[in-house]
Amino acid sequence: MATKKASARASATGPAIRIRRVYDAPDPDDGTRVLVDRVWPRGLAKADAQLDEWVKDAAPSTELRRWYGHDPDLFPEFTSRYRAELTTPERREAVAHLRELTASGPLTLLTAVKDLDHGHVQVLAEAIRDQE
Repeated sequence: MATKKASARASATGPAIRIRRVYDAPDPDDGTRVLVDRVWPRGLAKADAQLDEWVKDAAPSTELRRWYGHDPDLFPEFTSRYRAELTTPERREAVAHLRELTASGPLTLLTAVKDLDHGHVQVLAEAIRDQE
């Protein structure tokens, strides 16, 4: 079952990164709100999104997304493949940009994915924390 609870983790060594659905109402603690999906969320008007940026290059490739199909059984392999994609120059630059955004306060990664625990945003948040 998908969770609607926003997740937020901050450690002594890492930035505060929240993960939320783009359809949820903004929270005052969100900080910078960034959509990190490759395609625009269905049924959401751009004027209603209330986001600061849309960083498409941080999202998995269309091919990887289609292969995964949000099947929780494939999540470990998806994680490995997505981590590999995040090492490409274009995606590495997008991750670096997201990391830079954490310097000014909390960063909220937004996605249309229903199952936040098995979505690409979990992997992306860890990649942002890991980048030096």
